[in-house]
Formats: sequence, structure tokens, C-alpha cells
Amino acid sequence: MISAETLDSAVTEGVITAQQRDRLYALERGNPFTTEGDAESDEENLRLIGGGNDLFVTVGTVLLTAGFYFVLHTLLPGQRLSVAVLIAAFSWLLAEVVTRQHRMKLSSTVLSLFFVVSFTTALALEILARYPIQKPESIWQLLALRQQASSAGYLFLGGVMAAVAVYFWRFKVPILAGVFAIAATLLAFLQTALLLYDGVTTGAVAPPRLEDMPQLMRAALYMPLICGLIVFGTAVALDVFDRERRKIWSDCAFWLHVVSAPMLVHPLFIMATGQDVVMGRIEPDANATIMLAILIIAFVYVALAIDRRSLLVPTLAYFGSLGIYYLVNSTANSTGIPPFALILLVVGALIITFGAGWQHIRRLIVSPTLPTSVLNKLPPIKQA
Repeated sequence: MISAETLDSAVTEGVITAQQRDRLYALERGNPFTTEGDAESDEENLRLIGGGNDLFVTVGTVLLTAGFYFVLHTLLPGQRLSVAVLIAAFSWLLAEVVTRQHRMKLSSTVLSLFFVVSFTTALALEILARYPIQKPESIWQLLALRQQASSAGYLFLGGVMAAVAVYFWRFKVPILAGVFAIAATLLAFLQTALLLYDGVTTGAVAPPRLEDMPQLMRAALYMPLICGLIVFGTAVALDVFDRERRKIWSDCAFWLHVVSAPMLVHPLFIMATGQDVVMGRIEPDANATIMLAILIIAFVYVALAIDRRSLLVPTLAYFGSLGIYYLVNSTANSTGIPPFALILLVVGALIITFGAGWQHIRRLIVSPTLPTSVLNKLPPIKQA
């Protein structure tokens, strides 16, 4: 095995280029989703597509899988379980060539989603056949459904998580990290719902009254917030582990940030402004407006610190549709300018500003405000 020092010397002497050296590093670490130039780029690379040939093969993959589905649908009419299982097996076999041998990025992502959807469908059909859950007609039938619902839920979500983990272990497709996080979050919601159900049925928890629903809905926001923090923390840990973003873990962190952002933004918005999410009344006062501004600044700063636009985009999208609307609503009322136009101006200006000068803004804001010990663990700040 060639050492890192030898490869660096080869670059210095002009035997290989720096991009070729980084590609060798990526191959050694088992990341099929790193391409030449990724490691030295100033951008947050999604590495979703590997070029024209990858796009070409992706089109062929979609057509081939669709054709295979319609053939099975014709030969096996009404046998949805068998069709779903065969599509999942077909996607796996095709990935052995497309992903394992040729390491095509976009094609591999599409195939992984085909596998997840078909496996999930097959698992759901099998569980419904094993645990026939019908609409309850009385309170006693509803109470009797508890055991069936819990068993079916655990089997379904656990099976999906296991299948995603095995597929990821075999093919190392980053988007599956986000899929796994979503399934784990749903499992946490299921467990919480069952605990509350058991508490109500045993008398340990008082059944909520109609007037208690707004407070209950706000309390329910703690669950997605906690799950979002766990997913976000996992993504940050992967970013710290792969701060140079040369391994597959940084790509997994990207999708985890995409999943965690909505779970963080919405609960924090509601909790900070104290809005009535049941009746849909969102009319923040001066204190709520200040809290909104603080939330936006906080998310922007965190996104800059960890060098992740994937955290900032859902944040801007959410606040663009809710928070920013009320931040500029008073201006709209006084000038007659439609609030929607102001929303587009504010969000568009922020996106262009951060998109065009991301690294420059990171140098100006993050470098002076964090100690060196923390900066050394975060993704490097590119110098001008």
C-alpha cells in the first residue's frame, strides 16, 4: 500500500496531480461518490451526478425498471406482494453492476430509492395480511387494536430500518442515511404515542379535554424537536469526523441535515412565538418578531459554522413562507407593496448573497467568533 507521504511527494514532483491523489484517497477509504476535484472545491458538493454517462445510465435504469414492473404486472395480475418483492430483488441485482462495479452516483441513488419503495411496499402488504387492522366501531374495538397496531408498527419500521442498513452496508449510497433517519423518527413517534395511549388507558395520564388541545399540540412539538436535534447532532458528528469531506460520511451528513432542518425549524418557530397552531392564528407581536429574527440569525450562523447550505435552505424556505412574511407585514401595510413580493425580495437576496459569497462570509463571521480549538474541528475555512 502506498503511503500518504509517497502520494504527496508524487504530487510535488509532478508524477500525479493533486486531484488524482485525492481520488486515490477516496478509493482507499471506500467512497464511490467522490470525484476528481471534490476535495479541493470551495462548494458543498452534493455529488449526486457523475456526468453525462451517469445521467444516460439513469434514464436507462428508470426505463428498464419500469418495463420490468409492467411485465410483472401483466404476468402476475393482482399479486402485488410478489411484484414488489421481485422489483426489490431486481433493483438490488442491478445495483451490483451500476453501484458496486461502475460506481455511478445518480443511478445508484435512483436504484436505492427503487429498492426502498418496493421493499417498503412488500413489507407493508405482508404486515397488513398478517395483522388485519380494520376501522374500529366502538371504544372496545379501539382498545383491542393496541397490540396489533404496536406489533405491526414495530415490524414495519424495524424492517425498513434493517433493510436500509443492509443496503447501505453493501452499496454505500448516502441518501439512505436520510431514509434511515426518517424511519427512526417515525419509530420514536410510534413509541411515544403508545406510551401516551397506555398512560390514558391505565389512568396514569388524564385524557385531554377540548380546551387543552392547543397546549397539547405545543407539547407534542417536543418530540420532533428532540428527534431533529439527535439527527442534527449525528450529522455534525459526521462532519467533524470527515471535516475535509473526502469520505462518504460527509455525503451522509448532507442528507441528515436535510432531514433534521424541518424538524428543528417548525417546533422552534412555534415555541418561540407562542402561536396557536390548532386554530391557525399566527400573529406575532413585537417580542415574537424579535424571537423570529434571533432564530433566523442563529440558523444562519450555525449553517456558516458547519459549512452546510443544506441546513440553511429549508430554514429560509420555512421562514420565507411564515416568519419573514410577518417581519415585513408592517412595511407592506404602510407602502401598499404586496407581502409576497417582499418575501421574494428578502429570500432571493439572502440566497444570492450567501450563494455568491459563502466562503467570504464564513471568513468574516465564523473565524473571529469561534476559538481556534473549535475551528480546528469544523470544516476548514477557505482562505482568499
